[in-house]
Amino acid sequence: MFAIGTIAQTTDSLKYRIYLRDKAMTHFSLDHPEEFLSKKAIERRRRQQLPIDSTDLPVCADYIAQIQRFNVPIVAKGKWDNFVTISCSDSLVLDSIAKFSFVKGMEKVWIAPKYTIYPPQRDSIKNQTFLTDSIYGKAQKQISQINGVNLHHKGYKGSGMTIAVIDAGFHNMDRIAAMRNLKIVGTKDFVNSNSDIFAEESHGLGVLSCMAMNIPYLMVGTAPEASYWLLRSEDESSEHLVEQDYWAAAVEFADSVGVDVINSSLGYYNFDDKTKNYQLHHLDGKYSLISRQASKIADKGMVMVCSAGNSGAGSWKKITPPADAENIIAVGAVDKKGVLAPFSSIGNTVDNRIKPDVVAYGFQTTIMDKDGSLTTANGTSFASPIICGMVACLWQALPHLTAKQIIDLVRSVGNCSEYPNNIYGYGLPDIWKAYQNQQ
Repeated sequence: MFAIGTIAQTTDSLKYRIYLRDKAMTHFSLDHPEEFLSKKAIERRRRQQLPIDSTDLPVCADYIAQIQRFNVPIVAKGKWDNFVTISCSDSLVLDSIAKFSFVKGMEKVWIAPKYTIYPPQRDSIKNQTFLTDSIYGKAQKQISQINGVNLHHKGYKGSGMTIAVIDAGFHNMDRIAAMRNLKIVGTKDFVNSNSDIFAEESHGLGVLSCMAMNIPYLMVGTAPEASYWLLRSEDESSEHLVEQDYWAAAVEFADSVGVDVINSSLGYYNFDDKTKNYQLHHLDGKYSLISRQASKIADKGMVMVCSAGNSGAGSWKKITPPADAENIIAVGAVDKKGVLAPFSSIGNTVDNRIKPDVVAYGFQTTIMDKDGSLTTANGTSFASPIICGMVACLWQALPHLTAKQIIDLVRSVGNCSEYPNNIYGYGLPDIWKAYQNQQ
């Protein structure tokens, strides 16, 4: 999608993450969370008896103002990990910022590509659809494999639940006839606020279709009645740590607007700047920003579902952050017979937690293509939303449970739950059994 042209001439060729020491100068108060969290977000915390703490306070505006005295653009902010990310190539300015008493440290997170990256172009639309004998269309196996059909028949299809999809783009979604009935709450691009999220990469489109499609006999996803926020954090033009800064901002945005469940089919371990590459001993749920951030999500009352990674057949083999995070559901991929796909990343974490958490249909998965026709694709990227959608339906059916209780429940009904392992984790979850076990 991205063409390579002449050498780029840019003003700022570097981006840095600035870690801050505290929030001592904040103008916000924990006694008035309505000033920085939505009513729905506050209610979600109250329902699960979760505290609103200092990590919820926005990054200190006074500190940001002092940094901006040097006329540096702010490209991301993260309140949970307390950082601000700037674009700056001036070493003297960076040295001056580092001397502020409120600055704990800084890390280079982006280097400008050597070549011009041209904006994406819209692809043509076919809108070719073919009906089947199954109400779920060609996606029948994807939901029946985890026994989710009965939950749908019971009336739990995600209504009243809000899912955030954090991805690379949702190419042509606004033009695809079969996706016009989706309940899209809103969109936000954390990479480039001026971009068209429906002109960017199509990966998120396929991911979204696994959950949100709602055309009987063509394709019905796992949460067809849920509402969706579409958020972009992945920059397809390069692979740098800054994408985790965007991801952190997206997750915090999802929290602030009251999202219930998050799907992220993104993972990182190998970068254009090879000095930043992760090692296997970094898979502890704490080393990478994206994993630290993911590990906090359940503490905010949301359930995080993510792809385990597609490195199983390569030299890395292991899960890719944020799949190593605590209190999330990392999903591996199996085929229609329940056999692990050869590309699906394996566990465990370095501190010996079971990963992946569960598995789902991720080999020749039915998805919507950017030309408006159904196709098949491989990847834990598509196994993840299949689980994510059913998690939303399960939580709709069991609203008294907390995020962590939902996560534990899904693990407990896996077909390997008695003897979990580093290949299948807790196995294929039986979602109907999860519901019945709570009756």
